[in-house]
Amino acid sequence: RSPPGTAARPSFWKGPEMDLSDLAQVNFDALPYWEAAAKGDLVVARCTSCNEAHHYPRAVCPFCKAETIAFEPASGTGEIYSLAVTRIPDKPLRVVAYVTLAEGPTMMTRIIDAPEDVAIGDPVRVDFEPHPEGLTVPVFRLDRN
Repeated sequence: RSPPGTAARPSFWKGPEMDLSDLAQVNFDALPYWEAAAKGDLVVARCTSCNEAHHYPRAVCPFCKAETIAFEPASGTGEIYSLAVTRIPDKPLRVVAYVTLAEGPTMMTRIIDAPEDVAIGDPVRVDFEPHPEGLTVPVFRLDRN
C-alpha cells in the first residue's frame, strides 16, 4: 500500500486534490444533471426504452441495460424516505436524507432549515446550494403547506 498522497494519479488529475467540478467533468454521463443544477433546475435521467427514471445519472439504464437515456425536467418535489439527524448544541440541525422524487427515483441529499420534528414521509421541495468545491448541488426543504 502506498503512503497517503503518493499513489499514481489518473491522467485527468489537475493537481494534488480533486474537487467536485473535476468529478463532474470526468463523469460526463451526469454532465446535463450538473449543468441543470447550476441553473437552479432539477432533471432526472429516464430510459427511453423502458421509460424508467433513475438516479444517479448514468449512460446505461439500471433497469433494462439500454443506452437510450434522456434527461427531463423534474417537478422538484418528493418525500423523505429515510433520514439521519445530527444535533450539535447551538447549531442548526444537520439532516441527511434519502428523498423519493415524485418522478420515482430516490436520491441522497440534505434537508436544509429542518425543524426539530422533521420525519420520514414529510413532503419536500428542491432548492440548490453552491458547494465550496465548485458545483451547485440539489438540497431539499420541507414543504408542509
